Amino acid sequence: MSKKKNVRDAALQLLETVEKNQAYSNLLLNNAIKTNEISAIDIGLLTELVYGTLQRKMTLDFYLKPFIEKNKKLQTWVVNLLRMTVYQMVYLDKIPDRAAIFEAVEISKRRGHKGIASLVNGVLRSIQRNGLPQLATIIDPAERISIETSHPLWLVRRWVVQFGIEKTREMCEVNLTVPLQTGRVNLTRISREECLALLEEEGFEVEPSPILPEAIKCLRGNLASSKAFHYGLLTIQDESSMLVAHALGIEEEEIILDACAAPGGKSTHIAEKLGNSGKVISLDLHEHKVKLISQTAERLGLGNIEAQKMDSREAAQKFQHKSMDRILLDAPCSGLGVMRRKPDMKYTKKEQDLSQLKAIQLSLLESVAPLLKEEGTLVYSTCTVDREENQEVIDIFLRKHPEFSGDPTLAERMPEAIRPLINGFEVQILPQDFGSDGFYIACLRKKVE
Repeated sequence: MSKKKNVRDAALQLLETVEKNQAYSNLLLNNAIKTNEISAIDIGLLTELVYGTLQRKMTLDFYLKPFIEKNKKLQTWVVNLLRMTVYQMVYLDKIPDRAAIFEAVEISKRRGHKGIASLVNGVLRSIQRNGLPQLATIIDPAERISIETSHPLWLVRRWVVQFGIEKTREMCEVNLTVPLQTGRVNLTRISREECLALLEEEGFEVEPSPILPEAIKCLRGNLASSKAFHYGLLTIQDESSMLVAHALGIEEEEIILDACAAPGGKSTHIAEKLGNSGKVISLDLHEHKVKLISQTAERLGLGNIEAQKMDSREAAQKFQHKSMDRILLDAPCSGLGVMRRKPDMKYTKKEQDLSQLKAIQLSLLESVAPLLKEEGTLVYSTCTVDREENQEVIDIFLRKHPEFSGDPTLAERMPEAIRPLINGFEVQILPQDFGSDGFYIACLRKKVE
């Protein structure tokens, strides 16, 4: 079996597993590369086939529909094979149609029987001969965005109400692109310029972030494999996520609670901003995730993080009231801002999930609020763009808690490039704003009683 067949077989197997088990493609992909011994040269193709097919699934189904609607009972692997092949034919210029079709027919012979191989060949040859149906035939604007960008219609309609048609289209289109890897330089150990020089010496193509003074962008290579990462000079974190530590307005020697801390990116950033002074209390519900926080802190040489296994909804019973200078609640959320990293996520989320999450988010806020000192800062953040989990949660919390108010000084602490996006004490970042994850931050102050 040739390498390319191995790659396509592995890709098809992954697409099957994602669909059957609703498992995340990024985790499966890393495992498949190891177990199938995919060569370095073919990893790019495997990643492209899996992510691309998942990312464009609804568009591919629209293209396939007229050619397979008579075959109502196609097995899922056959549908996934057809999707993967049409993806290559439409979106991958370097792969000739005949090669993609030939490989698909060979896979169908191995996995099925002559009849299936004949069907696959017939469908793909018909597409090659007759061309694809036109997206321009979809009249309804929201439905057209939904099919063109493979986002569920309920989500597109929801975003159109919240952001308008143009911003929704932009966001959906950006969600189809591959995000750049970004890193956060550990400024307690090295300057950004020195770190960039070290990475360039190692062969990485990197550049400083125009948004944040501690951030770098990686244009080629994986920062996790660098010596700088190994020796704790940097960690991998999205730029939007780095803004949280700026929003907190940290001062040395403070005690800061990070209520939902795993895997530790924000906790370690807070610890760095404390200059390795004070203390960060990092809580997470799961033991293995608490270990991750501790391991990351150790790698970065940070001795001021205390990681504990705890449900943050019980924090008010475990810690003294008014004992924290600042609190970060990076709440569990739908993750609608990070779809570029998890393309399969958009097909598994349901609208009712958001309401259930809203209840959890509010209960977490209620639990940690008593722990904050008077005149202390509480930052609420999520990696979603949806108003129900963001602005609505904060509106309800502020109505119920007159001892808290929005902090109008947020803009003073944030990098200049972010300030145009700030609305009073809140900032909503969309993926198209500067190519980072979709993210929400609200900054609240506790009044003196």
